Amino acid sequence: MTGVGGRRAFLTAAGGGAFLRGVPGGRNAGGAATRAGADIHEAIRAVWRGLFLGGEIPASKEPFRSRLADLGALAGVFRTTMAPVDGSLWPGLGFATDPEKMTQSFYRLRTMAEAYVRPGTGVTGDRGLRAALLAGLDHLHGQVYHAGQVRYGNWYCWQIGAPQAVLDLCVLLHEELSADRVAGLCAAVDHFVPDSAVGSYTGTSTGANRVDLCRVLALRGVVGGDSAKIALAREALTPVFGYVTTGDGLYRDGSFVQHTWVPYTGTYGAVLLGGLGLLTGLLKGTPWHVTGGQSAFDAVEDAWAPFLFNGLVMDGVSGRAVSRGLMTSDDRQVQHDDHTRGHAVLAAVLLLAESASRAERSRWRGLVKGWTARDRCRVPLADTTLDLASLARLAEVGADASVAALPEPVGHRLFASMDRVTHRRPGWAASLSMCSRRIAHYETGNGENPRGWHTGSGMLSWWGSTYGNDQYSDAFWPTVNPYRLPGTTVSRKVLVDGAGGDWGASRPDAVWVGGTTDGEFASVGQHLRGPGSTLSARKSWFFLADSVVCLGAGIRCGDGTAVESVIDNRNLGADGAHALTVDGTVQPTGPGWSAVFSAPGWAHLEGFGGYVVSGAGSFRALREARTGRWSDINRDGSSLALTRRYVTLWYDHGTDPDDAGYVYRMLPGATAGQTAARAAAPDEVSVIANTGTAQGVAVDSLGFTGVNFWRAGAAGPLEASAPCSVTVRERADGTATVHVADPARALTGLALVWNRPVASVLSRPPSLVSALTGSRLRLGFADLAAAAGTGQEVVVRLG
Repeated sequence: MTGVGGRRAFLTAAGGGAFLRGVPGGRNAGGAATRAGADIHEAIRAVWRGLFLGGEIPASKEPFRSRLADLGALAGVFRTTMAPVDGSLWPGLGFATDPEKMTQSFYRLRTMAEAYVRPGTGVTGDRGLRAALLAGLDHLHGQVYHAGQVRYGNWYCWQIGAPQAVLDLCVLLHEELSADRVAGLCAAVDHFVPDSAVGSYTGTSTGANRVDLCRVLALRGVVGGDSAKIALAREALTPVFGYVTTGDGLYRDGSFVQHTWVPYTGTYGAVLLGGLGLLTGLLKGTPWHVTGGQSAFDAVEDAWAPFLFNGLVMDGVSGRAVSRGLMTSDDRQVQHDDHTRGHAVLAAVLLLAESASRAERSRWRGLVKGWTARDRCRVPLADTTLDLASLARLAEVGADASVAALPEPVGHRLFASMDRVTHRRPGWAASLSMCSRRIAHYETGNGENPRGWHTGSGMLSWWGSTYGNDQYSDAFWPTVNPYRLPGTTVSRKVLVDGAGGDWGASRPDAVWVGGTTDGEFASVGQHLRGPGSTLSARKSWFFLADSVVCLGAGIRCGDGTAVESVIDNRNLGADGAHALTVDGTVQPTGPGWSAVFSAPGWAHLEGFGGYVVSGAGSFRALREARTGRWSDINRDGSSLALTRRYVTLWYDHGTDPDDAGYVYRMLPGATAGQTAARAAAPDEVSVIANTGTAQGVAVDSLGFTGVNFWRAGAAGPLEASAPCSVTVRERADGTATVHVADPARALTGLALVWNRPVASVLSRPPSLVSALTGSRLRLGFADLAAAAGTGQEVVVRLG
């Protein structure tokens, strides 16, 4: 599996393509062949140098002036601390048994080379720096990265991390390297990355890893003048563009999976996106230009945009990278979070846009400009995790007066192939993380994210358009109670770090996970089986115009421990004292306060929103200050103690509950008055079922009825002959849509009845084999399993 934090923070330098200031004339316009003379390899090498360095960076303007000075200073530190001895190039980076230290050493050399060639660093063209670079490169080549060396440790270091840095060095130092040096380094790359590395689309040669390997092969061909290598790299990209149905890669529904079981749009997906941008830009206008990649271009808005909000990328698709917060890198403290990961995606979108159609390029630049402008929590141009080329791309689009910033996309997306959901409304956005046989509870590995056990147990994250954007950025992951993640139902059974195993090994024996959506609202459900636990529950979420209705039923457990369902757990920051009002009474603000409240009732948290708690029983509230360290959840994290205050609302189902449940409604952005008004009008949202057979709600004002059938049964006006999810929307024009899905992917037939007069069927999917209208609608579906959990839409005219 992969490591070396530099890459999974999105390749601080290696993601560094540039905005090439040509006039975009289409996917294959321009390119190396039109910018150089007879030697195509030299022309492509010049293009790569431009991609890496970022073109004409305004070195005299901020933030570039300071960033360039910092780059020069860092290169100076690396130069003065370099101490070549057997087994290491720098003290503390011994590579005799740890190839990650070898890769980090190459990264340092690349940083030095960038400072050497960039104007404005203070060490541009410095002869002493040049001598140190050549000595360091020779040392690493002679000691460890050479043909004949036996590989040990993490495969990624030998096949992606080190060779990418080596080849970047060959391009940046082209005028300084002898032919013999280049030949020796190319031989080393050939040894560790033979053509067979892309011989089959399996193992570690899939998805983002395959794109990274193709980058190595392409640049190896450029540096060594080997056209066959470039051609191989181009051909080896082909499987990346095909949609997959299992394992790693892009799915037709917009899902992106890496490590077979883990949703990874935000990190590995960002590497794939950036790598494709680099390769399409590199080979554009050459005999090896990239074709057949429409799926990747479509994925910008189908796969990535739904998870981007105000400049951040939602944590539910970043896997174990959520544990990378305050990290030590080259003796500096660097902050990584959902915003910095999002900024890398934005820069990658801009890079790919230069190989896109005119219409795509124009729209993507508008989207990125909007996301960048709205990120007031972590200003992108002040993001020190971004390399200079990425920073330049974001600065350029921000300054382009011809580009209009586009607003946040609105709508609901259900990613059935990776058990993820996004719900986007004009004033807020939410993301839901689930798990199944197909998708892991969580991912741990390489000493990262060992306490992420319950992130797939229905974690519901949300952000306001102008508030709460640092909710998960501000030391959330090291300080939050990992047994009380918002939205989850969990057994309080104590789990060991890394419980269930590395690389997504922890997966539940559950198949009914998914739902239906009309693109605006949705009915989503999860048959939850807890990690390392006997816990079982049926959970449903109904995503509406200004709220999310959350239902739980059939909650059972025999662990001998308490079971809880967390309504929410809000991070108030280091000293937050946001007022919590319950049933009209403001509660104490001091940490350590707790109370039990009867349901039905309501709660409102100042600055965030409200919660309407329905049904019988009671709910609990707690204020607490929690202290943790990034090193608690990541072996390379900072050991600095951080304290954050939280307000937690939850149901305590007691020890070993049998058929427990809950009903609550979350109202992002609502005032206390609005929350109280909703609680006083319980019939506005009707809960028509909340049992182990079905869970459903009806909202007459929205023409919405949604039911998740866990088994054959009836709920409100709907009847189903087998487990399924149904969402019905009645429209003002006298039509209605009926959306049906088989989340378990097992049905060979389904009979559905809607007890509502229907005059005619206006459109139908191929899976619909019969339809009877009249006083009620009767629909007969054939095989739904083949739809892989995606919804089937039937449009009718109401009677």
